[in-house]
Amino acid sequence: MNSPFNDLSNIQINKLYNLLGVHIYNFNKNQEILPTIKSENIIGIILEGYAQIVNTEYNGNEIIIEDLFKDDIFGSSISSTNNENYQIISKKDTEVLVIDYDKLLNPMNLKYSYFNIFFRNLFDIINTKLREKNERIRILEKKQIREKLLEYFEIQHKKNRLRVINLPFAFKDLADYIAINRSAMFRELKNLKNENLIKINGRKITLLYK
Repeated sequence: MNSPFNDLSNIQINKLYNLLGVHIYNFNKNQEILPTIKSENIIGIILEGYAQIVNTEYNGNEIIIEDLFKDDIFGSSISSTNNENYQIISKKDTEVLVIDYDKLLNPMNLKYSYFNIFFRNLFDIINTKLREKNERIRILEKKQIREKLLEYFEIQHKKNRLRVINLPFAFKDLADYIAINRSAMFRELKNLKNENLIKINGRKITLLYK
């Protein structure tokens, strides 16, 4: 994914920070990030680290709604954060930049070239996020565990045109991401491996059927 600060110099980034009055916060691993985001109209950018938007169901089960890596953006207006059961949890030490949404949309910002570059980058990232959400919907629409796994593998394969897929997260998080029981997923992965359809080495999955 592109960075919101692509094509901007350090001097321009500092000017952008001053223009938008940004705030930068640091969160420890497993800490809730900006619990007030549900009621505040803000945009967050992950500068460093890794976080997840998680839905905790009535029975305590957690479902990963969205993974947030370096340069990802989130907010009540662009992510699923306004549900009272949703939390943003840092999965490692994480640094977050926060922008007030109203300041971002101030039309006076448009006279600055560095702002226009930044805004274009944000728009490109939002388009990418929408595409990823549509990809996940395709996975969740599948009924069988095998179908969900193979659909996920196919999506990752098409992105890079490679038979080798490097999972961006742990297998237990993959189960949460595609909304299936972890034990059942591991059984199905073993079946796929025994049928010589895939090979697994750590987080690396090789598609042998391609």
